Amino acid sequence: MLPDLLLPMRYPAKRIRATLALAALILSVAPAAAQVTSQVTSQVASQVIWRMTTEYPENNISGIGLATFASRVSERTHGSVTVTNAFDNALKINSGEMPRAALDGRIAGGDAFAGALSGLDPVLGLSTLPFLVQSVDVARASNLRARPLYEKALAARGLKLLYVTIWPATGLWSERSLGSADDLPKLNLRTYDANSTKVMRAAGANAQFLPMDAALAGLKEHRLNAFLTSGDGGAGRKLWDFLPHFTAINYAMPISIAFVRSDAFAELSEPVQREVLAAAAETEQSQLALLTHRTIENYARMRDNGVRIVEPAPAFLVTELRKAATDTIAVWETQAGAEATAIVEWARQQ
Repeated sequence: MLPDLLLPMRYPAKRIRATLALAALILSVAPAAAQVTSQVTSQVASQVIWRMTTEYPENNISGIGLATFASRVSERTHGSVTVTNAFDNALKINSGEMPRAALDGRIAGGDAFAGALSGLDPVLGLSTLPFLVQSVDVARASNLRARPLYEKALAARGLKLLYVTIWPATGLWSERSLGSADDLPKLNLRTYDANSTKVMRAAGANAQFLPMDAALAGLKEHRLNAFLTSGDGGAGRKLWDFLPHFTAINYAMPISIAFVRSDAFAELSEPVQREVLAAAAETEQSQLALLTHRTIENYARMRDNGVRIVEPAPAFLVTELRKAATDTIAVWETQAGAEATAIVEWARQQ
């Protein structure tokens, strides 16, 4: 087209017409080019990166959840939101520290063991109450009832709940087999929240609430000879190297909670927010499906590594622990309020 415009420029009148035509062509192209540039700039500017963390390994149920969430978010938002994960406490931020780390801007969020968050609000310790939940179905139903309370507790602290992961049932890993109630005072035991510490101390054990990294250090230094955790938590950390006995006391089916800072979520456009929440819902369903076979898989792996599993747990042990738990549950109910207590009462009747 340009040669046709330039040829007649040796004639003044035609030259003027050609010049005007050329100017019109340039002006018509400029807005389109500017629009493309604007779209690219906008797309780059809208890129959001959320740094999230867990204190557990990538092959642990908590780590699997974060990896799944990152993948679903990327797919649903077409890469406009990217979740970068740090596993195995690589950032040196344990579960109890994650809310503050998020509010300080060190992370956008994380997947935190709920028991360690109970200092923020007692309701976040509901899932770690002893001997309340004894099946996946009851665990799922009780957490559905409690979800609005979890959301409210986190929102009050500037955090947005994304999804919940239910863990396999908690058991006792120990250096030696537990043959009688007299063995409990011989346990230097790592517990996973304030309530479990109280229960185990009431039962006679020397119990300490420790984050996982501190607990592993204590185990390697032979200051600990027992762990309260699930087969999942233990298998992920290869506790069998130190604790070759696992007693399936079915203490609780605790949860971990994945969250992000509320203002980070609010900065997303509404359509992107919907996609992120859809990704979170899909992750929660995927985690629940994983739980269905997780205990069987963990036990098989544990046995392959020489762990002696006692299932069911000796009646004397469960009886002693249930008795020790009575006061702790009663105190929690007075602290957590009527709505949370109603969920506990419902679970007891199942």
